[in-house]
Amino acid sequence: MKIPLDLARTLLAVVDAGTLEAAARDLRLTPSAVSQRVKALEQRLGRVLLVRSKPVRATDAGAAVVRLARQTALLEHDALAAVGLDEEQVTRMPLAVNADSLATWILPPLARVAASVPVVFDLHREDQDYTAELLETGAVMAAVTSREAPVAGCTSSRLGAMRYLAVASPAFRDRWLPGDQGSPGHPDAADYALAPSVYFDRRDDLQALALREYGVLTDPPLHYVPASADFARAVLLGMGWGMLPEAQCAEALAAGELVRLQPHRSIDVPLYWQQWNLRSELLTAVADAVADAAREALRP
Repeated sequence: MKIPLDLARTLLAVVDAGTLEAAARDLRLTPSAVSQRVKALEQRLGRVLLVRSKPVRATDAGAAVVRLARQTALLEHDALAAVGLDEEQVTRMPLAVNADSLATWILPPLARVAASVPVVFDLHREDQDYTAELLETGAVMAAVTSREAPVAGCTSSRLGAMRYLAVASPAFRDRWLPGDQGSPGHPDAADYALAPSVYFDRRDDLQALALREYGVLTDPPLHYVPASADFARAVLLGMGWGMLPEAQCAEALAAGELVRLQPHRSIDVPLYWQQWNLRSELLTAVADAVADAAREALRP
């Protein structure tokens, strides 16, 4: 049993494009031809590979074929580069990255790689606790994740820790958390239980983790602001308090626009780089650039 690579790449194109019609435009085929290729591959393997929803999604069996197609494309890039024929060959590299890394430190190293080799990045934004799931499905080649244990078929290396600080605007602190002024580092749990907080989304648990450390067992009023820069701005505007990356709030703290609510407390989230366990010059170049930037931007 062999998997025809042209059919596997057609399945990959459909999954990446989201619809048969969009994949047909990318492949310069008719939607009917694309559908026939996917059906031919499903018949050959005896497995359903694609759930034809909007957008489409790969089944577990389909994810394995998608992963194969991505890996062969990466190896093909390296082979063409080795024989000097990669000038016109641009490789698409999907990566999973948490929003705070996107907002603070990871884009410059990716930009340097993109300026030196023919690669385009397809960045999937996801919480650091869930980026590894995209590796498991074959949706991405590498991920910044809080998961240390390697995903099957992947390697894992520590990048460092992103430090988060509990911050608020001075006016918010004075209105909602006055107890902090008289006893820095010893929050009044009753005040925290009433003070609005800002959450990134419903998977964001940093504020809840901080509240448990402060002795608060009930949920305060919540704002949801699902964009890193807008999240920070919501805190700056006094909508609520929140846990911001140290690098993202340093200037505002120095200018007095934000204040730390717990001067002697912080939360460090360890971050790891997981990637396919595959020998690839391009993937290694990306991993090295990310690791170098992480050493400068993250806590050891």
